[in-house]
Amino acid sequence: MAQHDYINKKPGGKKAAKGKAGKPFPKVFAALTLVLVGAFGYGLWYIKHHGEPQVQPSSPKPAKQAEQPKVEKDLPRPPDFIKDIKDHEVIVEVKKLESKGPYQMQCGSFRTYKQAEQMKAKMAFAGLIAEIRRTEGSNGVWYRVRLGPYDTKRGAESDKNKLERINIVSCGIWKWT
Repeated sequence: MAQHDYINKKPGGKKAAKGKAGKPFPKVFAALTLVLVGAFGYGLWYIKHHGEPQVQPSSPKPAKQAEQPKVEKDLPRPPDFIKDIKDHEVIVEVKKLESKGPYQMQCGSFRTYKQAEQMKAKMAFAGLIAEIRRTEGSNGVWYRVRLGPYDTKRGAESDKNKLERINIVSCGIWKWT
């Protein structure tokens, strides 16, 4: 079998040996470009020569009436409502929102304790302390990784966002049971 010289081989293969067949010059595109450039130039010229606002002749000044004696005016005084605003007191009724109860966040339910420990360790790197609860149900033993209790749902959402930053996105927030 003959050896091939890949180092000195010219790129392009058979097409390079026959000659370069280039694409034809896009005449329609060039014509359209020239028309658009010409229209843009005409638009600039038109704005330069016809864009000046027309100066309207000013109306003749009315004849001066008898000069009135100049009276020095006092400095302008503030309107009366400003004094009323400074002295006004706004009474606002503040309603206290009732907490709807403590919340918990569950981020995983695993068949093995080792998997639950791994999830708990990832949460510890985010600065959150989780607990693992063993539950037995009709379909076997499960190890649940939970956080909480939280007084408000906002606190739970804040921790959920911290966990989403480290790619733990399987968390759900429920009422504490």
